[in-house]
Amino acid sequence: MSAANTHQHGTSEARSVRDDRGQAAVELAMAMPLVVVFVLGVLQVALVARDQLAVELAAREAARAASVSADPAGAATAAASRVTELGPLDVSVSVAGDVVRVRVSYTNPTDVAIVGAAIGDVTLDATATMAFDPPSP
Repeated sequence: MSAANTHQHGTSEARSVRDDRGQAAVELAMAMPLVVVFVLGVLQVALVARDQLAVELAAREAARAASVSADPAGAATAAASRVTELGPLDVSVSVAGDVVRVRVSYTNPTDVAIVGAAIGDVTLDATATMAFDPPSP
């Protein structure tokens, strides 16, 4: 009787191991879409962060150029366009007394597959302020 139990137990164990062979592949197939969406989401966030840094650089350079120009708006627009390949940039300049303030806006198209369509476009803004010191006439 004990020999029969051992034989029966051995068969049951073998059947259990045999039934679990495809389990890892099935679990991978179920988890892979979530992993892909997560990786695409991280990629989209990285691209938006990169573009935000570019917009901030454009605002600083535009304020720097506007602060020493007789035509602050023209100088700011030219400087912002020169330092980044993003476009179109919306550059607004305001001069109040001895301070020039430049605001640069850019609408970032979120075009990473799956995730970009779910998020929608993101508007990035940056503002820079500098002392206004136009050239003497």
